[in-house]
Amino acid sequence: MRSRNPVFSRRGFSRDNGYAGFNTAPQAGGPAVGTQGGPYAQGGPYAQPSGNPYAQNPYAQQDLQYGAPPQAPAATGRMTMDDVVVRTASTLGVLVVTAALAWTLLPVDDAHISRSYGIGIGAALIAMVLGFVQSFKRKASPALILTYAAFEGVFLGVVSSVVDNRIASGAAMQAVLGTMAVFAAVLVAYKARWIRVNRRFYGFVMAAALGFVLLMAVNLLFAAFGGGDGLGFRSGGLGIFFGIVGVILGACFLALDFKQVEDGVTYGAPREEAWLAAFGLTLTLVWIYMEFLRLIAILNQSD
Repeated sequence: MRSRNPVFSRRGFSRDNGYAGFNTAPQAGGPAVGTQGGPYAQGGPYAQPSGNPYAQNPYAQQDLQYGAPPQAPAATGRMTMDDVVVRTASTLGVLVVTAALAWTLLPVDDAHISRSYGIGIGAALIAMVLGFVQSFKRKASPALILTYAAFEGVFLGVVSSVVDNRIASGAAMQAVLGTMAVFAAVLVAYKARWIRVNRRFYGFVMAAALGFVLLMAVNLLFAAFGGGDGLGFRSGGLGIFFGIVGVILGACFLALDFKQVEDGVTYGAPREEAWLAAFGLTLTLVWIYMEFLRLIAILNQSD
């Protein structure tokens, strides 16, 4: 099962003895990166795979049934859930630390907001480039992934500070709590099999994500050339609606990511691919955080 995540959608864990490269597919826009990118549009965008999402995955047919899966290969050097947890914690840790530093060292008062926001946008562009580079590499580069997290953290720190200090006090903490709640809820629902990650689920999520990204791109173009809020998809009642849709899509992509990680562990993907799993999960969480932050800002502007 592929996920919309730029990393997971482009490649798929394999159980071959050789390097388990990921299968080919692009990413799209949003907060994540890709022929992506959750806002992210990675910092924005989500990957849109082409062709049959199961055709190249050596174990993807298992996703339609939840019987007892085959035993994972008893071999060394294989990815475990602990590997994924540790790498994800490391990646998110770097992101949080740099976000905190950006919040502290890049003030957003009237005298400094232009400089701080400029640095934040520059960091977002660098993070996007690094995200593209990593998503098209055949092997994970821990240094590249952690560098991406550092620049993404700078961007999130500046944007969060702007929203928290100039639009809605406490917005950043509310967005963090909202992201954590979505992650926990999707994890519980996935483990309990309340969410069936199958072909139909995958197709629905990818179609919805593509429509969402296209609408946001059109809105951005209208805003850039026509001024204001474009078509109004990011303000007022429509903004609230699309903010909720963005959070729901992020939750769906989390379920796809969990499936990808579970399959990789079950079928013995190489240990280094735990870094790719961490990278992909980070992109999804950034997408959800940015949607929450935007939604909170819209709600406070409407008061």
